[in-house]
Parts: sequence; C-alpha cells; structure tokens
Amino acid sequence: MSGIRKTFGPVVALDGVDFTVANREIHGLLGGNGAGKTTLMNVLYGLYAPDAGTVEVDGSPVTITSPKDAITAGIGMVHQNFLQVDVFTVTENIVLGTDSTKLVAPDGSTQTPAQRIAELSSRFGLTVDPGARVADLPVGVRQRVEILKALYRGAKVLVLDEPTTNLTPQEVDDLFSSMRAIVDDGMSVVLITHKIRETMEVCDRMTVMRDGRWIATVDKADTTADDLAATMIGEIAGGDAEAAALAQTAQVSLGEEELGEASLDTSSEAEPEGAAADTVTPTPARVTVRGLTVAGKGGKPLVDDVTLSLRPGEILGIAGVAGNGQGELAEALTGTRSATGSLSVDGAELVGRPTAAWLGSGVVYVPEDRQRDGILPGAGITENLVLGSHRTRAKAGMINWRAARTEAVAAIKEFSVKTPSAATPCGQLSGGNIQRVILARAFAHNPKLLLLHNPTRGLDLRSTQFVYDRVRRAASQGCVVIVISEDLDEVLALSDRVTVAYSGRLVGEFARGEANPYDLGRLMTGVGA
Repeated sequence: MSGIRKTFGPVVALDGVDFTVANREIHGLLGGNGAGKTTLMNVLYGLYAPDAGTVEVDGSPVTITSPKDAITAGIGMVHQNFLQVDVFTVTENIVLGTDSTKLVAPDGSTQTPAQRIAELSSRFGLTVDPGARVADLPVGVRQRVEILKALYRGAKVLVLDEPTTNLTPQEVDDLFSSMRAIVDDGMSVVLITHKIRETMEVCDRMTVMRDGRWIATVDKADTTADDLAATMIGEIAGGDAEAAALAQTAQVSLGEEELGEASLDTSSEAEPEGAAADTVTPTPARVTVRGLTVAGKGGKPLVDDVTLSLRPGEILGIAGVAGNGQGELAEALTGTRSATGSLSVDGAELVGRPTAAWLGSGVVYVPEDRQRDGILPGAGITENLVLGSHRTRAKAGMINWRAARTEAVAAIKEFSVKTPSAATPCGQLSGGNIQRVILARAFAHNPKLLLLHNPTRGLDLRSTQFVYDRVRRAASQGCVVIVISEDLDEVLALSDRVTVAYSGRLVGEFARGEANPYDLGRLMTGVGA
C-alpha cells in the first residue's frame, strides 16, 4: 500500500500512509485508538475507497472497490464484530456466498464443504464442530469460524482486527499458535492491535501509526516494548511529566506494566509483636451487597446471588468474557435495574428505593455505552452536566441556568474537555471528550460508590490516562470504586481485588499481585467456577 489517503469530511483519517507486508510474516499494526489502523485495513479490504494511493499484491497493482475484490486478490479480514448468522451452523456460515461445488483436496480428490472445513481446522489448530450452531458457541470459537471463513475463501493475507479483545489468556495462546501455523503454511498475517505485549510476543515486524500517519516500521529484534510505547506516544506538549504518565498508561493498557503495590491494603493491619489482638480495629465496610439477584427468563437469573463487602478507598475489578451478566450486574449495583437482595452504602439500604435515593446516597454509574446511556446527544454540555442533580438544584421548579453554565465552564476546564463552548451538543464530541463530560458529572455528585463499565474502551492514551488518574484520586478520597472491564490488563492494573463474572455469578477472588492471568482465564471460561 502506497500513499493511502482517506478523509471523512474535514477529518483526515489517513494521510499518505505506506504499508508493506512481506511473505510468511506476522506483521503487527500498532497504535492507539484513533491512529488509523483499522481504517487502513478497511481500505485494503474494500470497505472504504481511498481518496489517493495504490495497492499491489505480489508486485502487481490491484483495484479493490469491495470485499469481493479483496477476496479475489487473496485478502481476508476478521473484524472485531463478527459477521455471522447466529441460527446457521458453522459450515453454513463459512460457505455462505461461495461456490461449494468445486472443492479439491490436496491429493486431487473432491471435497465436501464440511471436509474442507475439517481439513483447514486440523491444519491450523482451529478446532470447531462444523455442525454446531454458531449461536451456541463461545466467543473464542466464533472467532475461529471467522478465520476459517477467510481461509476457506483462499486468503493469502489474513487481517485480524484486535482479535484478543474478548479472549482469555489461554485462548490468546491458542490463537497465536494458529497464526504461526498459518504463516508457516506460506501466508501472511496482519495483526491490528494496541497491545505492545502481543506484538512483541508473536509479530516478526511492527508498523506504528499515529494520528493517521505512518510513524515507523521495525523488526522485533531491533526494538523493545519501551521503544514501541515511546514511538506510539511521540512528542508530548506537557513535557517530561506528561510523557512519563502516558508511557506508564501505554504499558498498563497495552499489557506491559508491572502490577506493583496495591493502592490500598485491604487486609487487617500488621499486629505489633506482643500486642493484643483486640487492639486492631478493621476499617468498616462502606458498601455491603448481600444476595443481589436479577431474575431472567426460564428461571435462570441474569445476576445470581452476588455478595460483596467493600471498604472506603477500595477498587474492585470484575473481569470476564462479554455476555456473562456484566451489564445486568452493573445496573443492579447502581439501581438502574430491578433486583432482589440487599445493597447498602454507609448503612443505608437502597434496593427497591427510587433513583433519587441512590443518587442521594452517592451511587454514581459510568455506563459502558457512552452514547446510548451516558448522555443526551442533542443537548449541550451544560444540560448534560446538570443531569441527575436537576431536581435538587431546582428552586420553585426553575434551574438557575446562569449558575449551571458557570459550573459547566469550570468543569470543562478541570476535566480538559475539548469543545468550542459549554453549549456544544455532547453528541458532537469525540468519545474521549464525552467520557470526560460523564466523569465531570459523576464527580460533581461526590460519589461514595463509583461504578465504571469498560471505562476506557475506544479511548486514546491521553483519555485513558485521565480516567485512570480520576479513578485513583476518587479511591484516595475514600470512594469505593468498582471497575467492570473485559480488558484483563486494565483490571489487573487498577484493582486492589479482582473477581470474575461468569454466567451471572462472581467467582474467585484475588488480592492485587496474586491474580495470575491464566487462573483468571480459567475462571472466565467456567473452569473451577
């Protein structure tokens, strides 16, 4: 790919990018969120038409205007969101849109689609049942179906877009083994990722992108994780201090930082030698949850008998593969979904009480879907910041909007929201700036219990660093923080304690520094749960 340029209105998504993949290599395409990685590969796969630039395959120019053209050229792509028909079988999904009457085995004999799929599955370690219904398969197996779909169509270059996002560590290991087998068979793989550890583990070469531009291409043998992090971050206007903070965030969010010490020791204080046992007074719990349950269809609960005890300043991380009740649990813990059981904050019972009671007790929720659940897209920043406090700040049914705008301007400055004014509709802001508005509103409530669900998904490094700083600051001031995230590195880096959501239950519990990713991975797949 040479000189690839792509714009969306006034936004330059790709600015003259050059990108080359060699034969029989795993090439990492690395960069923060918004760097242009996926956009570049969407151009290669024919989903976007470039404004300028050329593409060559095996030294010959090709014109790619659709995924069909890309497949014909030997390019396959597995997206983050799988393109599958849930009610179809594995075989039906893989052969959909192909001619299955001309399949020839390596020995020259005719193959059925199921036989071809079984042969590819065995050759590349992508174990699947060709007759299984896709809807019944876990995320890791559904991903194998997508990879097999590309291989079935004759891909020579396989593009994998953030393929490890929802996988356990064990599944990541299996995926990397399959990638190496694919390359050993004569193909090439492009791994789109923002995780440095993954590229250093499996890639032969790495290309770093930033702000829609090519920055560098390096051999693994000639670089280090620290070098890659520095290349991704680039020059920092804030100087050495901000650069150091962002580098640390890169290592955290990209899976390289050492866990270090817990931000809070949740065990009892060490007892001086010879002191009586009753001289130590444990810190009382601020948040207590007992038997919290959300009913589901068919008698199986969506949230099943969750019990927690959390002290002031404690950060609890909840890991898990998507679809194991995390969303329902987050809503039950914040009063936005009906539940049975008990949840109290500083002794005040909240289950069954109105939303105003939860807000009045300091319960604050930063939801997973910022656009759908976190803001009113058409309303201005001022109006969005007032949400949740509009009743308490109103006098005689009227809100003092002049005061609200003054407070909004101050919040915009404090939380570094990039916006023309406080009147700008929130829906026009970037994802990172929307998250800053939501956090500004959250902390205006002086939370005692703060729950964040996938808080940095889709954010760039600066916004991620900002979220981490605010979470740690809240904990240092005595707020109980619960972080529910499908990013295992994030959970391990932020949390004092870690547990796992599996099938609506919380299983296992580890103190910070004792949580082995592979032990968590087993729990995430139900082994030992």
